[in-house]
Amino acid sequence: MTRRGFFTRFAACLLASALIVMAGVPQASAAVYWGQSGNEVRRIQQKLKQWGYFTGTVDGVFGQQTYDAVVRFQKKNGLTADGVVGSSTAAAMGLSLESSVSASASAGSSYSSDVDLLARLIHGEARGEPYVGMVAVGAVVLNRVKSSKFPNTLAGVIYQSGAFDAVRDGQINLTPNEQSRRAARDAMNGWDPTGGCLYYYNPSTATSSWIWSREVRLNIGDHSFAI
Repeated sequence: MTRRGFFTRFAACLLASALIVMAGVPQASAAVYWGQSGNEVRRIQQKLKQWGYFTGTVDGVFGQQTYDAVVRFQKKNGLTADGVVGSSTAAAMGLSLESSVSASASAGSSYSSDVDLLARLIHGEARGEPYVGMVAVGAVVLNRVKSSKFPNTLAGVIYQSGAFDAVRDGQINLTPNEQSRRAARDAMNGWDPTGGCLYYYNPSTATSSWIWSREVRLNIGDHSFAI
C-alpha cells in the first residue's frame, strides 16, 4: 500500500468513528430561564398573561415576575416547579422552543452558560471567602440539583424563591471575577469540599431559626455547611 493510500484509509476510519460517536449523542433540548430575553420569553409571557398567571409587562425579559408565573403554571399543571421553561413546560403551554444546531454545540453552550450562572451566584454569595469556601458554595448548589428535595436544574435551584440572598438583593447580576469562574468550574467538575451538604449559612448574620436546626458538617471561612 502506498503512503497516500494508507493516509486516505486512515482518514476514512477517523471520519467513520466520528460519525458513529455523533450518532449516539442525543440532541439537546432548548430551555428558557431567568436572565434570558428575546422573542421566546415574550411568547411565554403572552401565554402566561392570557391565562392569568402573569400580570407584568410583556417585555421579553425573564425576571422575577416571569419566574413566579412559570412556577404557578407548573404547579397547576403537575409539572416540576423549577421556574425553567423546558420541553415539557413549553409543550404544556402549546409552544415549541428552538433547539440548538447540534448536540456538541449545544452541550458546549449549555456548560458555558451553567458555569457563568454558577460563577455569578458564587461571586454574589462568597466573594472574599477562602477559595475552598467559594467552591463549597458552588458544590451546595449542585448537590441541590441532584437532590429530590430541590428543582432538578441549575437555574431552578439558584432562582428558587428565597433560596439565596444574592438573588434577592441583585448581586447575582454582578460580573464574576476569574476566581469565581474558576471556583464554578471546579465545582462543576466534581470537587465537593462539603461532602454532600445541601445548606450553608453565616452564623453571624443568619436570622432563620430553621437553618440553625440543620446538622453542621464543617465550617469554611464565615460559612457553616450543613445537611
